[in-house]
Amino acid sequence: MQQTIRREDALEYHAKGRPGKIEVIPSKEYSTQRDLSLAYSPGVAEPCLAIAADPDDAFKYTAKGNLVAVISNGTAVLGLGDIGALASKPVMEGKGLLFKIYADIDVFDIELNTTNIDEFVRTVKILEPTFGGVNLEDIKAPECFEIEQKLKQELTIPVMHDDQHGTAIVSGAALLNALELVRKRIETVQFVILGAGAAAISCANQYVALGARRENMVMFDIHGPLRTDRTDLNDITRPFATSRNIESMADAFAGADVFVGLSKGNLVSPDLIRSMAKDAIVFAMANPVPEITYQEAIEARPDLIMATGRSDYPNQVNNVLGFPYIFRGALDVRATEINEAMKLAATYALAELAKRTVPDLVNLAYNEPNMIFGRDYILPKPVDPRLLTTVAPAVAKAAMDSGVARQPIQDWDAYEQQLARRIGQENPISRVILAKAKANPKRVVFADAENLKVLKAAQQVRDEGIAHPILLGEVDKIQPLIRANNLDLGAVPIIDPRSAEQEALVDRFGELYFEKRKRKGVNPTEARKLMMIRNYFGAMMVETGEADALISGLTRTYPDAIRPALQIIGKEPGVRKVAGMYILLTKYGPLFFSDTTVNVNPSAAEIVEITELTAQAVERFNIKPRIALVTYSNFGSAKGEDAEKMHEAVERLQQKYPDLTVDGEIQAHLAFNTELLRHNHPFSKLVEEGANTLIFPNLSAANIAYNLMREAAGLDAIGPILLGIRKPVYVLQMGSSEREIVNMVAIAVVEAQGKENR
Repeated sequence: MQQTIRREDALEYHAKGRPGKIEVIPSKEYSTQRDLSLAYSPGVAEPCLAIAADPDDAFKYTAKGNLVAVISNGTAVLGLGDIGALASKPVMEGKGLLFKIYADIDVFDIELNTTNIDEFVRTVKILEPTFGGVNLEDIKAPECFEIEQKLKQELTIPVMHDDQHGTAIVSGAALLNALELVRKRIETVQFVILGAGAAAISCANQYVALGARRENMVMFDIHGPLRTDRTDLNDITRPFATSRNIESMADAFAGADVFVGLSKGNLVSPDLIRSMAKDAIVFAMANPVPEITYQEAIEARPDLIMATGRSDYPNQVNNVLGFPYIFRGALDVRATEINEAMKLAATYALAELAKRTVPDLVNLAYNEPNMIFGRDYILPKPVDPRLLTTVAPAVAKAAMDSGVARQPIQDWDAYEQQLARRIGQENPISRVILAKAKANPKRVVFADAENLKVLKAAQQVRDEGIAHPILLGEVDKIQPLIRANNLDLGAVPIIDPRSAEQEALVDRFGELYFEKRKRKGVNPTEARKLMMIRNYFGAMMVETGEADALISGLTRTYPDAIRPALQIIGKEPGVRKVAGMYILLTKYGPLFFSDTTVNVNPSAAEIVEITELTAQAVERFNIKPRIALVTYSNFGSAKGEDAEKMHEAVERLQQKYPDLTVDGEIQAHLAFNTELLRHNHPFSKLVEEGANTLIFPNLSAANIAYNLMREAAGLDAIGPILLGIRKPVYVLQMGSSEREIVNMVAIAVVEAQGKENR
């Protein structure tokens, strides 16, 4: 399902809070006068003098070595065309965001208000001292070719026009793997290339570098096939002119092995695809509408291998598989350029990665039991955490081998570990949860649908294909909110348990509730009356299969929201205590906190059960839990009720689960400071990697800890996730944001999928 983005949502996203998508954050201490004296005058004079004496010291004392300029003049912005430099700024900020989240590269976006090539080049050249690399973006052809060529000649830092080379590098990997699967040799296959712009020319050049032959290519621009008898070709397109008697696309497609589309949507018919050679390869990469749709192509030729630029079909050719890691590798060896050897290295690394065993994290994201190299998997997925540690080293090594690296890497194992530490798993985890939910969306009932944030979240999960929302509340209150805020929820059911239309369902639910609670002091009249309360009605919808999950609690206290679920749905078999878990998304990876919402002062035995439930939940995200039972004591260093029960719980857990990484009782800071832990308590199971899961001695400690970290550190949170209940019911914290509601819905859908499978 192609995602729908409403104009209002896009504008609100860019305007909310601090306008824009990026900011500058200090990387050194600045709280004291001494800090400021070191950061600026007089201390700053020392690194200035050092750099004046040795310019390479700029990489040591400044941000230059991790700073890329994303530069555009706005003449070819996405599918928007020549919208100008200022209007291109949101796109350049977005590119900066991708650099940061995928490769931990900092970015300044620079929009140049000029279409003069020499003026553009001169401006970038005089900015060279600031940056470690330059990413050119959204500059129209043919000017982009000349700009990149001149900058590569005049600058001593890496320069790459991603619109050209990104697609070429990634599609080159897809081509190598597709040809391997159909057992064809790149030097013999016949190509049809639709489009003659920057990306198409670069792709063709990359394929030639991989072994393809120009004489086997037929390229089309808006005027038709590029032929040697045409007089309107330039120095860029002329090398791809064919001497063959090609008059039309039908002539070119007949018997061709590979089609590469970098043009516009719906230009290629099924008949043209049918005319291609056996085991045809079709890369229809126009976006968002490909030259031929995936469905049309597959129906026309079941034997073909197809790639598109879209995420909702197999084999997405996505530039994000390339540029963050190419610049990462180039920066890390202080390369003077991004040359052909480095681009080829990235292509080969991507191709090779697609043949390796796919991590469970990636399989989970795409709801697949085990993706393997084949016709529907010829490229790695963007959520694959191995991209950084595979592509960046390959590029760095190619830079060294080709003589453009100023600081060669000596210890490759240490470098790979450094790369792994740069990016935690918080972004992959979020993307994995959302991707898995979208693979099989479920019916989610919202008990607080008279709230605008809930309605906006329902809009988002419906538009993104995360869930099928069901709204509970009064129609006369919900519909005006929908209209006033220009929401599109017309097809979403609205159910009011108090309305006459729902009397029969309320009666049935009341009878079921009475049967469950008749020996708990409930009579039939009270049972029916409770079913008119949305929390009870929603829980019964989940219990009876009318819905798959319930989201509640935004406008109610936690006990009031959780009570109906426990009474109607109940706990999983064998579970005595339910618990609440939060996921805090840090730059070093996700942290799991439990129990943050339910149990006030659990016993040692209950701590054991809470830990078991939490470990199982963490494992469902394909993450190995490393669990610390935290308190004020370190392995018996202090006495007291909390320390003693946590000590007892650890003993029980280690005896029951000898292979589980769990330890304590331990102070919270030691759970993460592995160096200090190794020095003082080398026997601990946490000395190698530290904890990713914290179990607290009581509700007060857990609730305070997660709220402090969430607010003071500005961390995103997912939760609370209710553990141990038989069906998915999630109780939001009062005042949860729209984003937090969406995250909870995705978690609820993923849990519903798992319970359905089990």
